[in-house]
Parts: sequence; structure tokens; C-alpha cells
Amino acid sequence: IPLIIMIGLIQFTPELVYSVLDNEMVSNAEAMYDPDSRVLGRERESDSDLLMFGHYIRNNTGIGFQVFAGGMLFGLGTLFFLLFNGVYIGAVAGHLTHVGFIDTFWGFVCGHAAFELTAIVVSGAAGLKLAMALIAPGRKTRVRALIDNGKIGIKIMYGAATLFIMAAFVEAFWSSMTLPVSTKYTVSAVLWALVIAYFWFTGRGKA
Repeated sequence: IPLIIMIGLIQFTPELVYSVLDNEMVSNAEAMYDPDSRVLGRERESDSDLLMFGHYIRNNTGIGFQVFAGGMLFGLGTLFFLLFNGVYIGAVAGHLTHVGFIDTFWGFVCGHAAFELTAIVVSGAAGLKLAMALIAPGRKTRVRALIDNGKIGIKIMYGAATLFIMAAFVEAFWSSMTLPVSTKYTVSAVLWALVIAYFWFTGRGKA
């Protein structure tokens, strides 16, 4: 929700991006997705796909575990990191959309967005599971509730980590490929459909 709101606001108030990003960060974002750039989505063109794969895994899983561990602050940390990442990504997306880098930016991010954004939200669910143990432990002690909920939260994070790795793979080896943007949007729609189908059908027992 913060991501979508930020994208919309910047279309009407472009200077709002500078309340989130400084001038250098805005310039770097524009350089990464400039239609004239030889390699999209990267600050250093010399990086190989394999190196970027490792970089994306480290970066993405780091965000996920921040969101998860933030649950130890009675959920305030989880909510903060979810809000921060939504506003930050929304500011970048909103600005690049406003300046007209639509096909280069959205064509790059649409492929891995299904996995990456879902993984961040799932990490938030795991973090809030920890928070509930501290806020509403029921008849258990908070320590006991935290241990029990932590076991569930870790299992959820296994799923989030899998999604982050899948997102990193797509981002490193697919997103930067020079292909018709219609092809990338089509693949993105298929990936979103698979993610939605997974959460809709998996775990349902037979009546």
C-alpha cells in the first residue's frame, strides 16, 4: 500500500521524491534505467550475471531478515521496515515512471517483482508472528510463546528465503536481458499467476 501510494503521489508532486532520496540516489537510479544504458538495473556494467546473483541474494535476504527480526520490538520494527521499503521502492518507481523510463524500469523489475515483493510481505507475516507472542502470549509465558511462535516464524522464513533466491535468479539472469518489453510483461503476468495460485491452492485439504 505505501508503495502504490508513493508511486501515485509522485506523478502529481514530482519533487516529493527528494523527501525520500537525495540527489545522488536519484541520479544513480536514472543512470541505471536510462534507455541508452548498455546494461539495465546495474550501477557497474562490469559485474557478471553470477556476481549480481550473489549480490541480489545478500541484499534481498538481508531485507527479509530485518523485517522478520523487527518483530522482536513488539512488531514496531517489522512495520517500520515494511513501511520504509514500500516508500523507498515507491519513490524510485514513481520518479522513473514520471521521467518516462517506463519500459526500461518496469520491464526490468516486473519479472522478479512477484517473488521479491511477496517474499518481503511473507517476512512481515513471520515478524508479526514473533510480535504476537510478546503482545498476546495467552496462557503461556512470553518466553514460551516466543519460542513456539519463533518455530512457526522460521518455517515461514524458509519460504520467504526460497522466494528471495528465486527473485535473485530472475533478476540476475532474466531481467537485464534485452527482450521486447511485451515479452517481459507476459512472463511477469505468468509468474504473478503462479504465485497467486500457490497461495490460493497449496495446503487446502480435500473436503
